Amino acid sequence: MASLEVVTSENKKAGSVDVSSTVFEAAVKPHLFHAEVRRQLSRRRRGTHSTKNRAAVSGGGAKPWRQKGTGRARQGTIRAPQWAGGGVVFGPVPRSYEHALPKKVRRAALRSAVSMKLRDDDLIVLEAFDLDEYKTSRVVHLLDKLGLAGKGALIVIDEANDFIERSARNLPYVSVIRVAGLNVYDVLRHKKLLVTKAALEALERRLGDAPTGGQA
Repeated sequence: MASLEVVTSENKKAGSVDVSSTVFEAAVKPHLFHAEVRRQLSRRRRGTHSTKNRAAVSGGGAKPWRQKGTGRARQGTIRAPQWAGGGVVFGPVPRSYEHALPKKVRRAALRSAVSMKLRDDDLIVLEAFDLDEYKTSRVVHLLDKLGLAGKGALIVIDEANDFIERSARNLPYVSVIRVAGLNVYDVLRHKKLLVTKAALEALERRLGDAPTGGQA
């Protein structure tokens, strides 16, 4: 078991919490980061690129000139690719860039990313984040107290909280994410990981030894 220190919103010690070493002390494997981030970014590609081949461009229903006797090369249609405005040869067509990655690998990659943050002292456990109004200055004040102002922080909450999510969304260096949506890409692109105590417990349940079919 690993023990993590818990702090208040005023950055004062509020005890500690024991967490699973399987989740928070996993081996750091950069090759898993590469595989998972590549999968995530590939899913975001729209793949709507398209060009017109010779069957799709307009015009060219008849031969431009007769087959023989003109002294010019024979041509069958102005839609051929060598003509200006003709069809494109082997051009891109709409496609999906998504590729599969075993759920076991995805879970291992997220465990590795979270463990790396803990190893590098970039994981902070917050006792609670109580916000009862839409107030960006409250979020800024919290980050300032924790020494995270301007450093880039990913705030992890256990469930939907409109006050927190909307109050932090116009801070360019801060993101808020729920445990259910926590992913390797967002963990790696933020310097600090700020996790509420409730979210920490939910994350441990998500990445622990879940039965087959559990969430990755």
